[in-house]
Amino acid sequence: MLKIGITGGIGSGKSTVSKIFELLGIPVYYADDKAKDIMIRDQELVAQIKAHFGNDVYDQNGVLNRKQLGNIVFNDKEKLKILNSLVHPATIKDADQWALEQSAPYVLKEAALLFESESFHHLDKIIGVYAPQPLRIQRVMKRDNVSREDVLARINKQIDESIKMKLSDYIIYNDEQKMVIPQVLALHEQLLALAASQQA
Repeated sequence: MLKIGITGGIGSGKSTVSKIFELLGIPVYYADDKAKDIMIRDQELVAQIKAHFGNDVYDQNGVLNRKQLGNIVFNDKEKLKILNSLVHPATIKDADQWALEQSAPYVLKEAALLFESESFHHLDKIIGVYAPQPLRIQRVMKRDNVSREDVLARINKQIDESIKMKLSDYIIYNDEQKMVIPQVLALHEQLLALAASQQA
């Protein structure tokens, strides 16, 4: 089975594009949401997080205090690196297991940090979702009710959009100039053909 990554900068619309693929019957693994779940469900990972960041990042019911953990890692690059080195491998393992349970010709893994986390090595092809930065900033400000500065701070934590697109095998333009659905339909046909050729 083909494993396809889908990525793009914050506000590019990768989740919207993923939902269109889902309507076509393609299973999607939402890595960022799953990572949050794994940080509570995977006892080995929980123990590692506690060892590095203290027991009180989880409450008595085992619920992760995201705000507290966020405060620790976002002001300290080394600590963020440690957290990512724990969470990314656990998420990659979970995604691989999930993919084995699917029966579609191909599956999608949607993640903001596909290249940053090195998880693209576990995938056959990558789709980049592109939108120009001013549009992305506008979307995130509206969606998350945050300031322009907040959005720019998040953008600066990710690999530059142009580099992501160069590293991608396919690009979907979500720039309000080109219609997205015809692009997804065309790419879906290409990926079905690629999946069929691999099985032949």
